[in-house]
Amino acid sequence: MSLNMKLFVSLLVMTVIGSVIKGYDCAIVQFIFGDSLSDVGNNENLPRSLAKANLPWYGIDFGDGLPNGRFTNGRTVSDIIGDTMGLPRPPAFLDPTLDEDLIMSNGVNYASGGGGILNETGGYFIQRLCFSRQIELFQGTQELISRKIGKNESAKFFQNARYVVALGSNDFINNFLMPVYTDSWKYNDATFMNYLVGTLQDQLTLLHKLGARQLMVFGLGPMGCIPLQRVLSTTGECQDKTNELAKTFNSATDKMVTQLSSTLPNAEFKFGDAYDVVNDVIVNPYKYGFTNADSPCCSFGRIRPALTCVPASVLCKDRSKYVFWDEYHPSDSANQLIATELIKKFGFGKVNGPAAAPAMGPVAVAEGPSPSQG
Repeated sequence: MSLNMKLFVSLLVMTVIGSVIKGYDCAIVQFIFGDSLSDVGNNENLPRSLAKANLPWYGIDFGDGLPNGRFTNGRTVSDIIGDTMGLPRPPAFLDPTLDEDLIMSNGVNYASGGGGILNETGGYFIQRLCFSRQIELFQGTQELISRKIGKNESAKFFQNARYVVALGSNDFINNFLMPVYTDSWKYNDATFMNYLVGTLQDQLTLLHKLGARQLMVFGLGPMGCIPLQRVLSTTGECQDKTNELAKTFNSATDKMVTQLSSTLPNAEFKFGDAYDVVNDVIVNPYKYGFTNADSPCCSFGRIRPALTCVPASVLCKDRSKYVFWDEYHPSDSANQLIATELIKKFGFGKVNGPAAAPAMGPVAVAEGPSPSQG
């Protein structure tokens, strides 16, 4: 073989190798674990789940205005923070279009409405993905990507990713505080808290073992002030015990996450606590541009509680002025405020270039297409 031919072959091989390496120069993506506050469609693909957001008017202010699996009228907190950081919005794990290429370009969202830190939480929803199950699915995702690009490149991909863990409210509202669950009489406040935070610590440690390095744990808001808790009280006011449990959980989890971050190798674990700002919004809604902080925008009027939003529901006239979308979940406007607080607190900046985010849907102040809207 002539010298020129050898040089040509060498250049060709280098070009092919370079193309392969470049092909696996993956973007930084998100992996999200959570409950209905972060679900983007997993429960839509759980056929027996009773926790779904598949009917109007969920999603009315997002994209084409149709239900998309989010338990709100617009974006989730994770959506907004990810957009700010230039991170692509990860599809639901159970999205039928999910494949290796989509995982490497967008990440995955494992969040499931009704899911909790504890396996037993939310049992009456029949089907939901608890945190342990979400982690198992993440392990399956890792095996898939490892087969696609090899162990070394796969390890780099997952270590460079960003991780969000946003669970805990169901462990109280749909477990410990409900007498139908054994945890409600098996534990007292202190022993349940130890059980819950200890379980979460084990799960976060496992995620680190699986490659998670930059991870944020979202704290709980004043869950005793969600419309459902108010309507179930005798006074219509916030339930103080529930709020105290949220604050205790936040304090214990903050300490635990800080400890993990200082002891686990290369861990950058953070705790995102927006309790105080959300509580201030509820106490002083007009200060933040809201007019209603105690009832849902989507409801059956005076028939309360309306556990979900359905086509026959009556919508408020100005969705941007309501803190709560339904009996459980914040509105897009409230999620924007929560996300802004966390972004400000931690100084989140761009990770990738601007992400291609789905457009918002109809303007929230519009009365919308339904004659039932008030």
